[in-house]
Amino acid sequence: MIPLLLCLLRDGAADPGVAAATRITESVRLDGLLTESFWRRSLPLTGFRQRQPDAGRPASDSTEVHIVYDDETLFIGIVAYARSGVTARVLQRDRLLGSDGFGGIAFGGDDAVAILLDTFHDHRNAFVFATNPNGAEFDALLSDEGRDFNVDWRGVWSVHAARFSGGWSAELAIPFRTLRYAPGKGPRTWGVNVARMARSRNEESLWRAWGRDEGLQRVSLAGQLDGLAALPRTGFALDLKPYVLTSGTQQPAHGVGHAKIGVDAKWEVRPGLTLDVTTNTDFAQVEIDSQQVNLTRFDLFFPEKRDFFLENSSVFNFGMRAFFEPPPLLLFFSRRIGVSDSGEVPLLGGARLTGRLGHETIGLLDAITDATVGQASSNYAVARLKHDVGAAGYLGGIATDVRRADGSANTAGGVDALLWLTPQLNVQGFIASSQTSGPGGDGAAYRVALRYQGDLAGLSTFTYGITPGMQVDAGFMTRADVRRFQTFVRLSPRPRTLGLREMNLFWEVNSTTRWNFEPQEWWTGPYLDLNWRSGESVGLYYLTGRERLDSAFDLSDRVTVNPGTYHYEEIGASASSASSRPVQLSASGTFQRLYAGRLTTAAGSLRLEPGRHVSFEAGGSRTWVRLPGGQFVADLSHVRMTCAFTTRLAVFALAQFDGLGREVSGNVRLNYTFRPGSDLFVVFNERRGSDRSVWDFDERAAVIKIAYLSRF
Repeated sequence: MIPLLLCLLRDGAADPGVAAATRITESVRLDGLLTESFWRRSLPLTGFRQRQPDAGRPASDSTEVHIVYDDETLFIGIVAYARSGVTARVLQRDRLLGSDGFGGIAFGGDDAVAILLDTFHDHRNAFVFATNPNGAEFDALLSDEGRDFNVDWRGVWSVHAARFSGGWSAELAIPFRTLRYAPGKGPRTWGVNVARMARSRNEESLWRAWGRDEGLQRVSLAGQLDGLAALPRTGFALDLKPYVLTSGTQQPAHGVGHAKIGVDAKWEVRPGLTLDVTTNTDFAQVEIDSQQVNLTRFDLFFPEKRDFFLENSSVFNFGMRAFFEPPPLLLFFSRRIGVSDSGEVPLLGGARLTGRLGHETIGLLDAITDATVGQASSNYAVARLKHDVGAAGYLGGIATDVRRADGSANTAGGVDALLWLTPQLNVQGFIASSQTSGPGGDGAAYRVALRYQGDLAGLSTFTYGITPGMQVDAGFMTRADVRRFQTFVRLSPRPRTLGLREMNLFWEVNSTTRWNFEPQEWWTGPYLDLNWRSGESVGLYYLTGRERLDSAFDLSDRVTVNPGTYHYEEIGASASSASSRPVQLSASGTFQRLYAGRLTTAAGSLRLEPGRHVSFEAGGSRTWVRLPGGQFVADLSHVRMTCAFTTRLAVFALAQFDGLGREVSGNVRLNYTFRPGSDLFVVFNERRGSDRSVWDFDERAAVIKIAYLSRF
């Protein structure tokens, strides 16, 4: 009996899920080697269990995570034993983890350890920090149990890693100024969890929430971190980041150069509540958008990439997103501010107040854009409030308002809720409305959704409706005058054959009508997803249905599609190699019968990662369109290269070709972080083709920008 109890204690089965942080007075040498005596005094998190491939079994290799702190900084020490070697090809920032597209978190191709800190212990939101054997940095904000995983957030912190004969180790130094937490000087409790990826085994293990239907994103299932007390609030808690920029732009007929200065400020008004202010804002360092070809009758959706709007962006989420299509409705979409169909709109300034007050999550935003050709100066205002309900749910509301100098205005608002009925089952929904000055633009929308995610089965079903008059000038909407019902059913057997890790079988049913219930389209069909223990995957699907068009539209501005009722059929397949391999391949193809014709697409990509300093990717797609109204071929291709000299110095290059628009574009960016939070950017952009020959020069621009962080 005693040996059995000792085994359970060693494997962590008797671990109550409580960790302790140790206060230290010694200085810390950040070298990735846990040689200081205080590391030995601290009690580590151990007893990790597999989530993949064998849920609940002890991890194949041991992991120890120590947490200590002093008056200014939280230190996390990691010891990751690895008997079968490590995989570490990533050196650049923010490449270690990402969203899996279904509300979960997925590791990349490297060995890595990720730490979750629920600093408000609200069981909903958290910071995520991760590193690998190279000491690469990764940080993100996690909101509402994984509904939003913001990998574009950039905190100020440091990490160093080292290797030893039996694995690797790392030391993270996270200033308390980088985190947000509830006020008070007494003892406090945070939520904490740790996940590890061992790529040699393709094994994911966690300290807590190791069930297949759980994972790191389940903040409510994290463990407890005690031992924190007398945490600081230093000085004014004010960060100032002024920048200086010089640039030049050249076009065939003329060239122009200019200089610009601006400043971003961050002030912690009170613990957990942060005010961000930006003036004379510039986003020259942002990577250009990936080119897309529109083969639908709806607008394309491009993600936000600008730093000011990315931080805490999940606070303002209201509406619904989709897995394989643009979001049907978002009441607030930050790309409406400062971006138009004709290009960039100068952002004169903006302010954002976000954070936590007790059981409330608060978000206030206001931004002013300058007048440009065809667009008046505008003011965008957003107010968001969410009140905690139950273990991880909320009840919230939002209001958006757009006022233009020409007198036009649009206001939208609504209330929403997310309730967890069980740890696997939640229900969510919203009602919203809009009002516009002048004729039209007044409407309403609703959504109700139910989602169950278990190990062997899952169900996701929702219905939404948008009236014909709905208008959201501060948001994004695919189309109005619509009602839709959609259901996904999932079965996930794990056959012990052919080296398979899991098999996912989905069945989808979709029905769409106008607001008055006139049929528009419906389709149904299965999806099959196969994943091997080696990391390779294959997907197959088949859909069939009908689509009704009440009015004509031009497909990609090339072929007119006439009104009518059309049979719809689609067959698709995809395959990809393991992300841990130095050479990674992916390919996909679809064949569609629709609009009384055919659309056939073939796509593929090749990624090379010969070492930690260089990565190379080339990919493209070709679509053949053959319809009664005409035919055309659409080509897209890109080449991307990254040279990461160190964790703080990297060069990124991207070249793209759009065969339909006959346009070639290039973007080269150098980013040197010369101290945490302070950066030098050198950017070069060029565009050729457009209305003339693909070789004709259209525009080029060069930018040098320096931003320096000062903390008070």
